Parts: sequence; C-alpha cells; structure tokens
Amino acid sequence: MAKKHIVLVTGGQRSGKSRYAQKLALSLTDNPVYLATSRVWDEEFRQRVLRHQADRGAEWTNIEEDKYLSGYDLGGRIVVIDCVTLWATNFFFDNEGDISRSLTELKDEFDKLAGQDAYLIFVTNEIGLGGISPDAVQRRFTDLQGWLNQYIVSRADEVVFMVSGIPMKVK
Repeated sequence: MAKKHIVLVTGGQRSGKSRYAQKLALSLTDNPVYLATSRVWDEEFRQRVLRHQADRGAEWTNIEEDKYLSGYDLGGRIVVIDCVTLWATNFFFDNEGDISRSLTELKDEFDKLAGQDAYLIFVTNEIGLGGISPDAVQRRFTDLQGWLNQYIVSRADEVVFMVSGIPMKVK
C-alpha cells in the first residue's frame, strides 16, 4: 500500500524524465498507474500516444485525463502523472490564455489530487531554461508553467532534475 508522497521529475525535452519516473514507479510496485494528461491533436500525436502505451506494457493501468486528475480514486497506488506541461496547456488554452485563472484552477486540482493517500510522481518540463520567446503567448505560458512548477515543488517530498538521462536529486 503506497503512502502519501510527492515526487517532481523535471528537465528539458528528451532528458529522460518519463523513463526515470516509470522506472521509479516500477521499483515501488508491480502495477503502477500512468495518468496521461495529453490531448490528441493530430494523427502523428495519436500514433505517439499508442506507441508510448505499448512501450509501457500490461503491468500499467493507463488513465487518460486532460484536466481533472483528482476525479480518480488513486488511494494506495503509485502514480506517474505525465505531464504537468501538457496539463497546464489544457487549462491555459481552455481559459484563453488567462494565467491567473489557469494557475488558480491548476493549484486547486493539484491540491485535491495531492490530498489522496497515494505516491504521486509528477513529470514536468523546465521550459524557461532557454531564451525569452519573441511570442507573447509563449512568454505567458512559460510564466504559468514556472509558477506551477514552483507550487508543486513547494509541496513535493523529492525533486529530481534530469540532465541528458542523468538524475540529479535537488530536494
């Protein structure tokens, strides 16, 4: 039975975040949950989702939920939430780029999910490590993502920063 615990795995694209999170989950249980937050935008992305599901294997319970993660009873389970960036994107665009509203709704949903007695492994991106985007929408989303990551970190028991496949424990 999993005890309440929060891990945030962060880093750049293709840094090994998801692989690390999945290996961690499998080291803790034989039947983890994979909570996918992505929406399927086009055929290429649909194929990517199917490939990822097949790669994970039958030991995983797969849940597809783009916004309301707390609607699932995950008590006692080891759960990989992949990923915070896509989850935030869904709120950001549904709220027409309103950062304040999106951040409030995301924090509320995070708090509900984190209130469950589960071992939660969140995967996120550090999108602010690059230069400042010339696009205003991207700059606003980068702000939202950064503030949400900070909120999750403030409540996390552990934080791991991935660099080229190498985990670096931050907290």
